[in-house]
This record gives sequence, structure tokens and C-alpha cells, in this order.
Amino acid sequence: MRVAIGQFNATVGAFRENADRIAALSRDASAKGATLLVLPEQAIPGYPARDFLTRHGFVAKNVEALEYLAKATASLPISLYAGFAEPHPGRGTGVHNAAAWLRGGRTLAVARKILLPSYDVFDETRYFDPGEQVRIVDHEGVKIALTICEDLWNDKTYWRQRRYERDPVEEAVAAGAQLVINASASPFEVGKPQQRERMLAACARRHRVPIVYCNLVGGNDALIFDGRSLVVGKDGEILARGKAFEEDLLIVDVEPTAAGTKAIASPPPAAKGSAETSSPRHPVSPFRDGAPSDEDLDDLLRALGLGLRDYLRKTGFEKVVLGLSGGIDSALTAALAVSAIGAENVIGVALPSQYTSQISKDDAAALAENLGIRFETLSIEPAFEAFKETLAPVLEGRTPTLTYENLQARSRGVLLMALSNELGALLLTTGNKSESAVGYCTLYGDMAGGLNLLGDLPKIVVYALSRYVNRDREVIPSRTISRPPSAELREGQTDQDSLPPYEVLDRIIAGYVVEGRSADELVAAGEDEAVVRRVRKLVRSSEFKRRQAAPSLKVTPRAFGEAWRYPIAQGYDED
Repeated sequence: MRVAIGQFNATVGAFRENADRIAALSRDASAKGATLLVLPEQAIPGYPARDFLTRHGFVAKNVEALEYLAKATASLPISLYAGFAEPHPGRGTGVHNAAAWLRGGRTLAVARKILLPSYDVFDETRYFDPGEQVRIVDHEGVKIALTICEDLWNDKTYWRQRRYERDPVEEAVAAGAQLVINASASPFEVGKPQQRERMLAACARRHRVPIVYCNLVGGNDALIFDGRSLVVGKDGEILARGKAFEEDLLIVDVEPTAAGTKAIASPPPAAKGSAETSSPRHPVSPFRDGAPSDEDLDDLLRALGLGLRDYLRKTGFEKVVLGLSGGIDSALTAALAVSAIGAENVIGVALPSQYTSQISKDDAAALAENLGIRFETLSIEPAFEAFKETLAPVLEGRTPTLTYENLQARSRGVLLMALSNELGALLLTTGNKSESAVGYCTLYGDMAGGLNLLGDLPKIVVYALSRYVNRDREVIPSRTISRPPSAELREGQTDQDSLPPYEVLDRIIAGYVVEGRSADELVAAGEDEAVVRRVRKLVRSSEFKRRQAAPSLKVTPRAFGEAWRYPIAQGYDED
């Protein structure tokens, strides 16, 4: 059976555009001899549509687009498996996360997602009702099980901790399925592509059934979908891989399992040995043991580039502006932006104060020259002095310290937002996950902006990624990477005046934030108790800042934002 996988970049709410893209893929796949085209989860409305799914008009237009697609492909000798939001008025949420089997201008079958994730960034029980059973269709004499994303993620012999009782693949194979196809929208995070391959290979091997898996590609808000669709043979061998972080049309000849083949009662030793210690509730930080591998760093570069490009394209921006402090965070952000959208679309602005060192000024200018971007310098001193003069009557008799440090950062934020408004360029904020975790950032100051590329990267990874950017030539000045980081808001300031060393801080953040470990567990693992409890207190007391932060592109198992939902006003004592 010749199967096509249409790994494409859907835009939320762009129904006609998405349908036209699918129709074009259908024509191409059919011309190459494919008789089945598998598409991503929610390919018609885009994923995740979030609260749009609560609006009847949105769901109705998505159904209209599905009908349009059916008619547009009616004359093609190919079946389509395309994700959409299926209305079922009168009970529950009134919507299913579904996928339609289209052929000859008609919807011949509808599969409904059975396992609805509600963890991490997923909130599907808010929007969808679960399907009741796996749908199986007959195509060219082959029984094909129609599944959707999470339906594949609960193999009882692979996961040590399972979230659901049911295993839809097991049910489908028991009902005679000879091939499993899956429409997916699985977001990227470091290490997840390898995990997907291991899981799908183990599932196929256990059930002696091939799996065709189509994943979404592209960026939608903070989520990045890496594609990497897969075709896995019945013995667990990888037959085909889709491109990473790019659209792709895979054409693969798949040999279904012979009718009557029995699944093996227990997995072979290789499958048992690959069982995951991670689970949705207790993920494992990919950076627990330090800096990531070159493979992971390359993935990060491509993921963040795709996330930025799609965020700009789907929100109507073409250019970005950012402050260049001479430090490593802004340098890496600028380098990533140039790599993603070109130097002609990036504007760097130095905003020195009396505390900005000459080294920082020189490094910011050198970075801009290395990148070939437009570079401006605006002193914040006039604005800062004007603010101080305005405040003087109210602050008479006081000697503000932290207030004036924050006022410097906010002076920069005001100027950068003014440039963003006037130039029509999205302001990129440049903070990292380590700083966000402990509140080492200023509301309406260095936090000002519309998107954060580094917000899910610990500081140790910022350094590693900066060195990786420089692997072929010096893009980021080497001095920027080697010298101690500083906010330069007072004379002689360094980050370590206020924070533990980043290698210590990032280990604690990985354990407490990403893995959900307690202070006692972290201390038992060798961390200093006083430092752990101080960091934990800072994390909790900084929630009000994170709630007002720009979206950060998600690249780890637990990012701040939708995956981190803690109250600001609370009195819980963790000890």
C-alpha cells in the first residue's frame, strides 16, 4: 500500500488556507501513486485553537472547510485522513477532537480521539469530549485503525507510569487492525523526538503492526511542532522519517500485517529495556546532567528559529527590535533572530547608562557588526534623570537604591517600546529561564516585549548554545561569553551578587520546576539546604512577574506559562 504523509504548517483559524494546502498535497500525493494521505491532528482548524473551540461560529467554519476539502479532492483516487473539530450538540463540551476519512467528495468515516491529555500545555478536556472506541476502516482490503495523537501514548508495556486505563492501539489490534495510522500535533521539546521513535518502535514491535504517524510542523504561539513524521514497520524498524522543522510530503510503501497475526504477549527484551522513567506528571529535565549534546543544540537552533518565523508571520510582523546590552542573553537572541529572519529584519539598540562599561558598549557594537544588522545607540540618561526629577518631590528624604536600578531598566523598556511602535517591529525580550524562575528581571523593564526566545532556556544552556552558534566563526564576541554576567545597574554589579552560581541554580530549577522534586529530595541529592530553600522562596515569590511576561517559546518538558499554573495569592507552606 502506498501511503503519503502530509506534514504541513497549519495556521489556527485559517480554514480555507489550510484546506487549500491539504488539497494541493492530495494532488501531489495522488500523482506519485499514493492511495492514502495522512494529515496532522486538527489539520483543518489548526492546533491548538484553544477557546476558539468554544465558539460555535469557529467550529461551524471548520466543518465548512472540511466539506470544501472533500469537494476539492472528489475526483482524486486517494483517501484522506484529516483532523478537524467535530460538533455534537447537546452534551458535554459539544465538540470532539476528530479526524475524517474522505474519499470521492464524501466523509466516509470519522475517528474521535479517545485519550484527551490535560497536563503540561494540554487542556483538551476543557474543549473536547472523548471518543468511545477506535474506528477501523477497510482500505484496499486492509483493516486500518484510525487514531489521534495521545491514543498512541499509553502503551502498557512501554510506560512505567501510565496516565490512562485504556490502550486504544491494543484495542484496535484485538479488533483485527493490520495497520495503525495516527494524526498528531506533538509539540517539540529537547529529547522528545528520540522518545517518540522509541515509543512507536516498541508499540509496533509489541503488536506486530506497522504505524504511520503524521505530526504537525510549525509554530503556534509558544508551541513549536517539529514534524519528524514516522513510518514504523511491524518489527519496530523505522522505514521513513519526515524532515525536522520543515514541511514534507513522505511517500512510503507500507506492508500491512497479514490478517490473523497475533500480537506478542510481552515485549522482547529490547522493548522492555527502553521503558521510560519519565511521565507527564513527573518529567525528567533534559539538562539535569549539564549542557546538552550537539544534536540537541542543533534542534534548539532550528526550533527557536521556526518558532520566531511563524510567530512573526502569523501575527503580521516582519521585523524585530531588541536591546543589545553587550551581555550574552541579548547577543544570543540577536544571533538567533538573524539566523531565522535575516539581518535586514533585525534592529539592535544599545541603551547605555553611567554604569554601562566600555567593554559592554564595544561588545554590543561588535556583535551588531558581526551580524550585519542595523545598530542604534540611545543613552537612557536623559530619560532616567527626567524620571528621577519627576519623582523627587515624593521621594524627598529617601535614598532609593533598587527603585533607581529598576527605573533604569524601565527607561530602556519605554524607549524600546517606542521604537517598536514607530518602526512596526516586534520587541524581543531577552531574559532566560534561570532569571525568570527567581525573578531576576524587571517588570516593564527588561521584561518588556512581545516574545521571548530564551525564556525556556536555563543560563547554562544559553552559554552552550552561544558557543554552538560560534562553532564555525565568531558571531558572538568571545569576551561576551567568557566574562561574568551583569545587569550593570550599579557600579561593579555581577549576577552572582544576588544569585547562586548558575550551574547550582540551574540544577535546582531543573529539579524543583521541571521535575517537581521537593526541597528534601534536592537536599538528599546533594544540594545545599539553605540555597535550595532560598531558590524555592524566590521561585514562589516571583510568580506575579511571570504572569505578566511575554510568551516564551517552549523547548523543555515544563516551561513557565501554560504548563506552570501556580497561584499568586497563596499561603501554602511546603515544609
